[in-house]
Parts: sequence; C-alpha cells; structure tokens
Amino acid sequence: MDRTPRTLSLGQRSRRLLLAGLLAPFPLSALAQSVSVQNEPVELESITVEGNRLYDMPSSEQTGGYTVQAATVGTKTPAELRDIPQSITVYTDDYIRDRQFVNLDDLAKYTAGLRTLTNDSGRSSIYARGYEYDEFNIDGLPAPMASIHGTVPSLSPFDRVEIMRGPSGLFSSTSEMGGVVNMVRKRPTSEFQGSLTGRYGSWDQNYLEADLSGPLDEAGHIRGRAVISRADSNGEVDYNENTSESFYGALDIDLSDTTSLSLGLIHQSKNIAPHNGYPTNAAGNLLDWSHSTYLGADWNDFNGRTTDAIAELTHRFDTGGYGRLAVRASTRDTDYLYAYTGSAVAANGNTRMVAAGRDFQQDALAVDASYSQPFELLGQVSEFVVGSDFKRYDSDYRNGSAVLGTVNIFGYQPTRFAKPDLSYSTRVSSDDQEAGLYAKLTFRPIERLALIGGARVSWYEGDATSTNLKTGVEASDEQHENGHVTPYGGVVFDLDDRHSLYASYSQVFKPQSETDANGQLIEPREGEQYEVGVKGSYYGSDLNARITAFQLTDENRATDADGLSGTADYAAAGKARIRGGEFEVSGYLTPQWELIAGYTYMETDNLAGDDNVLFVLMPTHQASLWSKYTLADGALRGLALGAGISAMSDFSYERQGITVSAPGYAVVDAKVSFPITEQLTATLDVNNLLDRDYVSRVGSTSTFNFQGPSRNFTIGARYEF
Repeated sequence: MDRTPRTLSLGQRSRRLLLAGLLAPFPLSALAQSVSVQNEPVELESITVEGNRLYDMPSSEQTGGYTVQAATVGTKTPAELRDIPQSITVYTDDYIRDRQFVNLDDLAKYTAGLRTLTNDSGRSSIYARGYEYDEFNIDGLPAPMASIHGTVPSLSPFDRVEIMRGPSGLFSSTSEMGGVVNMVRKRPTSEFQGSLTGRYGSWDQNYLEADLSGPLDEAGHIRGRAVISRADSNGEVDYNENTSESFYGALDIDLSDTTSLSLGLIHQSKNIAPHNGYPTNAAGNLLDWSHSTYLGADWNDFNGRTTDAIAELTHRFDTGGYGRLAVRASTRDTDYLYAYTGSAVAANGNTRMVAAGRDFQQDALAVDASYSQPFELLGQVSEFVVGSDFKRYDSDYRNGSAVLGTVNIFGYQPTRFAKPDLSYSTRVSSDDQEAGLYAKLTFRPIERLALIGGARVSWYEGDATSTNLKTGVEASDEQHENGHVTPYGGVVFDLDDRHSLYASYSQVFKPQSETDANGQLIEPREGEQYEVGVKGSYYGSDLNARITAFQLTDENRATDADGLSGTADYAAAGKARIRGGEFEVSGYLTPQWELIAGYTYMETDNLAGDDNVLFVLMPTHQASLWSKYTLADGALRGLALGAGISAMSDFSYERQGITVSAPGYAVVDAKVSFPITEQLTATLDVNNLLDRDYVSRVGSTSTFNFQGPSRNFTIGARYEF
C-alpha cells in the first residue's frame, strides 16, 4: 500500500533524538532503499521516511529457491540477513518440499550446527551449540517444545523455518542458550491456488497433503487458506508405527488500507507405537542388532494432540511506523504407555524390561505488542522498536513406571508381557510466567555502519509442586525474578556492496529449581555469547553466505555441592565454555543450480562442576550439503537432479562412569523430479543411497542407542492448480 511521504520536522527530529537516547540499537540496510530524496527550491535536501519495505517481502513460496532476502527471528522487525549480527539459517518452502521433511526434527537432522537426538519423527530433541531448543515460535510467539511430549511441530502449515543459534535474551530472557526457532505461517493468497501431494515409500511410508488458498470476497479484502496433511513415517523396525495428522486454517482480513487482522488455527496429532532404541553390554559396547529388531511391547502407545490459535492485528502509520499486537493460545495433551529395555545386556543375553506411562496437559499463552519506527538522523535512516510481551506455561502431568521382568534378547517377542495396569505414582504441576519490556535501536551514523543495541527488563515467577500419589507427601518450589535487565549489542559494517562484517554480544538467564544446603534456590543460570563473522549477499540476494566464530559461557549451573553424584544439596558451581565456528551458503549458484551447505566446528570446555553430558553428544565436526540442478533446455527440460551428504565426527555419552561411543559417519541422499505436465511433477527419492550402516544416536547402557535407517526409496507426485 502506497503511503504519502512526509518530511520530518525539527520538532519530530528532536523528539526522536530524545527517544533514541533512551533506547538502545537494531539492524537495517534495507531501510536505506525505502528512502527517497526530495530537492526543494528553497529548503535544504531532506530525507523522507516511508517505512520498512521488508514488512511487505513475499513468502518463500512466492520467491522460490533455497534462500530468502530477510528474516524476523531474533530481530522482531524484518531485516536483511546481512543486517542481523547473529547466525541465522532460513529453510524455505522449496527446500522443505524437495527434502520431503514432515516434522521439524526431520529438518534438523540435515542442518549443520544442530544435533538431533534420534527418536520417532516428531519426538526427537534438537540441540544447537550444546543446548536444547525447549520452545519454538510461530510468527514470533513462543510456546514450549519437548521431545518427551511429542510437541515438535509438523511443517505443512509453514512457509519457512528461521533458525537462530545462540542466546536470544532480548526478546525472551528465560529461553535456553541454543537460540530460537521461528516458524513462519503460510498466508492466504490474493489469487486462487492449490496443490495436492502424495508420496509412498519403503516400510509403508506415505504422505498426503492438500493445500487450498485464495480470496473469499470479490474485492479480495478477505482471504483464506487451508492445509491438511497426513504422514505415516514408519521405520524399518518391526511394530514401530508413526502417524501424524495436521490441519491448518487461516484468514487474513483487511480492515482498512492500513490495518489488517490475521487469524490462524493449527491442530496436530501424533499416534505412535514407540521404539526407544537398544541397550549395550555392561561395558557400554554397542551390539550388532538387526535393523528390524523391536525391543518394546505390542501394546506400546503414544498419543499427542496440540492446538494453537493465533490472532494478529497490524497497523501501518503515515509516519512509516508499524504497530503489531499478536496473541497465541496453545494447548498440549499427551498420554503414553510403553515398554523398553531398562538395563544393559548381560553376557548370557538377559536384560530387564520396564514400562513408563504419563498423562500430560499443558496450556500456554503468549502476547506481544510492539511498535517500530524508522527515523532520519545525520542524513541516514535509523529504526527503533519498542514493545512488551507476556508468556505463561501452565503444566500438569502424572507419572508411573513398572518393572516387567527379565527377558533374553535372543528369543524376545513383543507379546512376552501383558499390558500392565499402571498406577501413577507422582504428579507434577507447574506454572511459569514471564513479562518483559524491550527496546532495540539501529543507529546508522554513516551509510555503511549500523550500531545496534538493546535492553530488556523482565519479571519472572514460577512455582512447581510434586506430589507422591501413594503417600500424599507434597514438595513445592517457588522462583521469582523482578526487574532483571538483559542487554544486547551489535555492530554491522558494510565492507562493500556484497559483504558485511559483524559482531554481537547477547545474554540470557534461566531460573533453576535446585536448592542449596540452606534450602535457598540456586541463582538463575546465566549465559553470554560473543559472535563475530562475515556475511555475503550475491546476485540480488539470490545467494547468501556466512562465516562465523563464537564463544558461549554458561554460569551458575547447579551442581552437587560436594562433587558427589546423588547428594541433595547443590551449589551454583557449574560453568562451561563453548567455542566454535560455522560456514554456510544457500541459494542460486546459477539460474539452474541451487545449493544449501554448511559446516560447524564446536569445542566444549567444562570449567567448573560436573561434566555436562549433553555437550559430549555434540560432535566436534558436522557438515551438510544439498544441491539441485534443473535442466533448462531440450526434451528433458525441467528435469531436476538433486544430491546431498550429511556427516559428523565421533560422538559419545557418559553416565555413571560408563561411556557409550559411536564413530562418525557420512550419508548420501539423491533425488530426481520431472514435470510430466505444467501442473504435475513426479519425484523419486533415495535416502542413504550407498546403504551406509551407522549409529545415529547413543544413550545409556540400557536404552536410546539408535541405528540409522538403511537405504530406502520414495516415489511421489505433486499437482498444482
């Protein structure tokens, strides 16, 4: 929507200078392209601020390819990738569809710098720089994410996935050190469009999706979209089944030329017969299991349901400002009961079978109100954003467990044990709330330099109650944090038209529930990150690259006060330092050749306290590459050939003095797609093309040791109209 330009008056400039002095800075080179110069016969040259054009940037579905120009993760307002002084990776609609990912953890497995602890699809843990992503955002609104509850989201409702590595304390100070995953919804389109997708593959894997979008009135002021999908992500392990279903509905309504209302509803369900991996022998040595071996019970069952309702009201001001009020309400409901191995395998082949059950409910609410405004100073355009947010996670679950008995792995049958009448032994209820005020400013004293800074003031309170359902004994804990200030700073310097040098500093704090010898809560866990790098943008942002070096320090981690495992008293003695570097490139090398590739090196030093086994699970080296070439001429015009490799170095897990280790591996995948007509495209995918036998995850001596899948095939078709 075109808006009438207005030149800033001296009074307006003075007020904004005062406000700029009270706030602190945010990225921007994109705004310079939204500025026009007017020459008046009497007045000096002045700058007219029209607003941040990136609010109108098209979706990755519209632009196509494996890269985008800008992102919103970690910035609140959209900014070009070169202008965000942290490590950002964006996975587009084309890339997600080409790789046939169903859930977020499927994508993370092929992302350098992320570590996915293998489990059933949609039930895996995702780590970055040694820390788990324990929540994810939908259009910037957070909700908790936990692998044990199967709340890892499906991808079909989303246009792209924006991943930021490292602390994000400015906009969510109680988040983990791993960073932020922002899922950007598919939006209704102004013209009618639709697609139907179907796939079928090895081990009865299949996927169906229908996507319809378009205007709902003649004027196009009301637009709607619906995406329905179903996936059976069954593996080669006997009895293991995994069905997920997703429904997404959205309405975008133009209330006026400058005001819009967006509504969205996402409902997803998972029905799984879980497989929890294999045990080792008593020394922690991995055993040679058949890929079809199932060490569970025929009654293993996991059911999860999630519902997210989103409302967003936006308004564009004549001054170029942008206001946004957004709300997300979420519910999570999970229940499971499954058997798995509970001990190492003895020399005679015996192991113990146990069962675990849980009934879990969770309600979450997130509210965010923000205002951004570009302004002119020193002949350049700067921008500030101010806002306030609130989130609440209210959780309640009941746990139970049972020892089923001893079995011999050489003759084990999943029908060996009857389904137990499991009685819950504990109940845990928690209520966590955080409210915050934030401000961020990008000040550009000269065209090539952006000075970025910000601060957040947070208020946090949480309480948790654990009840022994057999004895009735309760234990309660409360946490409070008032007025905690989290700073943020960064700088971006444009070396030339294609390259930018950047540096940033960010913090995060995480309240803890452990207590010391006096019964006092341990101080919140605090962390900080320094990051420097060079970003490049080529061919009009069709190709983006990044080289990054970082250092993370994590302090106050609660550890046993006397250094002995199992004691009841803790001290804030834990301290870890993570150093590393990353390289990433994504986009078009030529008009027919697309690429997305990355490499990560990470080194962890435990400076104080007990070793954190989660860092051991992170390999020192990780690399990922995917490339696709599309023929532009000839009889085979439109034929696309894709191939990729994912690799990592050795990794291990230590528990109670026993280490389980696995060697590094590299897996090759390939793809062929061909347009049968202008609307219908056929695909053939081969995963693990060379049939590499490898271990994808290690756990304890009793369970969570997983083998990677054997070579498998998928055929599919997509019809667009």
